[in-house]
Amino acid sequence: MTYTFVGAKVFLPDGIVETAVTVSDGTIVEIGGAEVGEIIDAKGQYLAPALIDVHGDAFERQLMPRPDVFFPTQTALLDTDRQLASNGIATAFHAITLGWEPGLRDVQRGRELMQAMIDLAPRLTVENRVQLRWETFAFEALDTIEWALQSPLKPSIAFNDHTSMTMRAYDVAIQDRAFELSPDFSIAALDDARMIKRTASKARRAGLSDEAYIALLSKVWDRRPDVENAVRKIAELGRNAGVPMLSHDDTRSETRSYFRDLGAKVAEFPMVMEAVQAARDNGDLIVFGSPNAARGGSHIGSLGAGDMVEAGLCDVLASDYFYPAMLAAVARLDMERRADRSTLWSLISSGPARAMNLTDRGDIEIGKRADLVLVDWPDRQAPAILGTWVAGRCAYRGQPAAC
Repeated sequence: MTYTFVGAKVFLPDGIVETAVTVSDGTIVEIGGAEVGEIIDAKGQYLAPALIDVHGDAFERQLMPRPDVFFPTQTALLDTDRQLASNGIATAFHAITLGWEPGLRDVQRGRELMQAMIDLAPRLTVENRVQLRWETFAFEALDTIEWALQSPLKPSIAFNDHTSMTMRAYDVAIQDRAFELSPDFSIAALDDARMIKRTASKARRAGLSDEAYIALLSKVWDRRPDVENAVRKIAELGRNAGVPMLSHDDTRSETRSYFRDLGAKVAEFPMVMEAVQAARDNGDLIVFGSPNAARGGSHIGSLGAGDMVEAGLCDVLASDYFYPAMLAAVARLDMERRADRSTLWSLISSGPARAMNLTDRGDIEIGKRADLVLVDWPDRQAPAILGTWVAGRCAYRGQPAAC
């Protein structure tokens, strides 16, 4: 099938220009040429590379809309897929947690979710991929990770250590904690009443009482001497599979250096400038959360994504926990003049493509896959997606009431 977008302001790698873009058989074949095939009138609209989300876990709300209330997996995935399409996200890496907790983030539930994604693929509208959001104390996830690395669509691997974060001393803020594998890491007492307060939401998510959750945490914490070997094993699997790898919530240059040496070249949600600067100085890509940028700051007191974008210290904005946040972040940062529109859009398109080693998409260029979005973006108003195309196929088309 061949069609041409006509009259749009087009996000090209070197700027935004009004031109025509022709797509044929799923590929961008011409820019600025004659009108060929079906004509898509895009006057007054923007044509941009479709969004790529490197880390999104909003699907969890479809799976478990209330604590310990689970919905059928296929229903949840189909709804999530349609949300992605209507938000202009053509490629999504679902951050599926492989942890030691029972319930929503259980390893077996994660594996079943990934299998359901594979089974549903012909019915999905966008490219649904997986970020293996591995909790480093979850040794039981090894077999599932090995299995997932054989998936038709290669996943990414993110190294998460929320266990150590939970076990940090009570007088240490999460942003101030030491490198988790360091002998300097200070540890909280499990029998302190403050641990119940710290773990209450996690216990509810896991479907456990406060006391049962802390008892389980105590058993898992005993694995700490073996965590480094497990991390090295997973990193080796990732390198052998050639998948992108990320470290999560870094607070020290030592942390970033450690994971970089293992092949994790992406810093996901670094919490302090020391970790950010360590990433930038060594050529690592840096990911921040779109909700952070859209809201004007971090809800947990970490670095402000908008400040990082303005300073040139952010390469990627991820949806994190809310799919519409990617577009909302670009809109707010544009209003605040944090960067020019082309640079801002790259944070949700070409930047994520580089981070995930997706060389076939992320830009509007001849020969690239036609992952495109048509955007209605009136001056000083929120942008809205009018259409999403994935490899040239229309995944979503919205018709506003005023048209």
